[in-house]
Formats: sequence, C-alpha cells, structure tokens
Amino acid sequence: MPVKDLHAHPFDEGTITKLEIFENYAKEWLPTFIMSYPNKDLWMFDFFAGTGKDQNGVAGTPIRLLQQVKSQAGNIFNQKCKINICLNELDENKFNSMQICCEEFVHSNNELLRLYDKYLFLHYRNSDFAELFPKTLDIIKGNPSLLFLDQNGMKFLADKYILDLEKLSHTDFLYFLSSSYFFRFGNTPEFQTNLRLDMEKIKENPYKYVHRSILEQLKNKLPNDSDLKLYPFTIKKGANIYGIIFGAKHPRAVDKFLKTAWNKNNINGEANFDIDEDNKKCQLTIFGEKPLTKIEGFQQRLRELILSGEIKNNREAYDYTISQGHVDKHAAEEISKMKKEGIIDFEGRSSLVNYEQTYKNKRTITFHIVKK
Repeated sequence: MPVKDLHAHPFDEGTITKLEIFENYAKEWLPTFIMSYPNKDLWMFDFFAGTGKDQNGVAGTPIRLLQQVKSQAGNIFNQKCKINICLNELDENKFNSMQICCEEFVHSNNELLRLYDKYLFLHYRNSDFAELFPKTLDIIKGNPSLLFLDQNGMKFLADKYILDLEKLSHTDFLYFLSSSYFFRFGNTPEFQTNLRLDMEKIKENPYKYVHRSILEQLKNKLPNDSDLKLYPFTIKKGANIYGIIFGAKHPRAVDKFLKTAWNKNNINGEANFDIDEDNKKCQLTIFGEKPLTKIEGFQQRLRELILSGEIKNNREAYDYTISQGHVDKHAAEEISKMKKEGIIDFEGRSSLVNYEQTYKNKRTITFHIVKK
C-alpha cells in the first residue's frame, strides 16, 4: 500500500487546516497548564514531526509549537514551568532537517534563547513510533501532556494504542489520520490485524462521512465506564477525506477543542467544508418545511429536553452541549430565547452555561418551567 510523503511538496490547504487546528489548540493548552501547574514539568509530543517546514518555508508542527512557547515566555518565567517538547521523526533526512530547523528558530528568537535549557527543553528522537511510544508512557502518565499523532497510513491507530491513550489521565491528544485509506483498504488483512472496523457499516453512509463513521466505531471500543471523550474534525483534500480525532477526559480540554473547531468553521465545527450542506437549508422543501441546520437542530433538542425536565439546570445543559459537539454560546442563545418567550425562568440575566461557571466556579442555577 503506497504511503504519501506529505513533505515532498508545499503544504496544501488541507494540511494547513490541520496544522492550524494543532497550533490553535496548543495555543489554548499551554497557558492553561502553565498557570495551573507552577514549578512543574509540562510535555508536548510530536511523534511524526516531519521536516519542521515545507519547501516554501511554511512552518510545520515543531515550529508552530515553538512559536506558542515563545508567546508564553513571560508566564513560563513567572511560573517557573519546564516546557518539554519531544520531536520524533523516523526518516533520517527529515529528522536532520527538522533538528536544524528547530535549532535555528530557537537561536533566532531571544525569548526562546532565554528559556532554552532552563525552562525549555527539546528532546529530539529518530525512532519508530511503535518503539518510542511505550518508552514515553511513564512520562506521559506522570505529567500533563499534549500529544500530536500525525500518522500517514493506519497501523498506528491500532486497538492497543487507543486503549493505552484511554488509560491516561492528564493527557490530551490530536490524532490525524487518512480516513480515505480506511474506506478503500479497511477490509485488507493489514488493516484488520491492527484495527478491526466494520467496514460494511462504515460504507452504509456517504463517503464524506467516513471520518465521522470511523470515530463512532472507535468510541465503541472504549470501556463502558471510560471518561475519555472523542471528537472528529473532517478535512477534505481534493477527492480524499482525512481527519483529526481529538481526545481528552477533562471538560475544560473538550471546551477548548470545540471552540477551536467552531472558530475554524462556524457552520458545523466539524469539517473544513459544509459537510451537512447547511448552507442549502435556507430553502424550503417541497412540503414547505425548512430543514434544520446543525445548530438549529441542537437548539431544538435542547429546548425539548429542558421542557421535558431531563435538563434541569445550567450544569446539565453545559454537559449536554459539549457531549453533542457544540459550544456554550449555542446553548446560551437558546436558553435566553426561552426565557424571553416566557417559557422558562431562572435567577439572574445569564444562564451561566459555560465551563467557568459550572465547573470552575461551581455555580448552579435551576431552570423553572413557566409554560410548555
């Protein structure tokens, strides 16, 4: 099975989308943990780091991570956090290019130079992921960690790696995979040996939903009592479908990823294109009905759950919102609308449906049904 060299050409639009999501999440992750864990070690792992930049000098993940560390230099000094970045690349030529690229970037930025070898540590690895990952597990288990797994193929999305990731507590990960490969070759022995998927079930849905379908099956492989939450972001590159799988256990991490995804696409927060054709839903059907967009459908379901009494307060509304892959403002808009319509009432002006109020400040307000 051929494996495409993603670094043989300038980054295309789909690759840029992936890199921007990786970077934007790191931008949210770093200050959160720097301010929460003073005098502690934080780790970021890029297990498939590539060359550091493309042929046109566009930054890859290693440089983008360093840029985000640079932006937090002041906080790192104040909090005395040690930022460890593990950069792994198996291909020796790419590894050498990546190491040179990173060292040049660090030595051309005074903020990073001040941090280097005191609060910033770069750990270069020229290893096979299958050998390196088990060696890093103790570090990952013992420290807040952010993992980037940008594989080109499929063998590193094996069942055993998914279950290893599920056991980690203070770890967020973004997994980029070639969903099209699964669609085309998922029934081959190579695929089924590493990751057993029901390809017939996946192919029941349109091709554009292949990444979403894979994610649903991965969720089913998790233990029933697992706290790990998985979310997709589909990336269309020409005729091929790729995607990011985000995983985390803490609601704050989920909140930050969902806001990153919805900032990338405010129509669906799930793809770099109009995957559900929401832009066409402004037109009436032949029956005179207007199809609901993703946001409208969510808000309608939320309304029904509040009126049925299944969702009784802001904490339950927030938990439901992120479980459905939506951001808090989608819920807050609908709940405020319900109050203005005189359908429900609650204390204060704001419904407080957000992470800060429900989890951090532990404020709970009850929704009172006035009329149905």
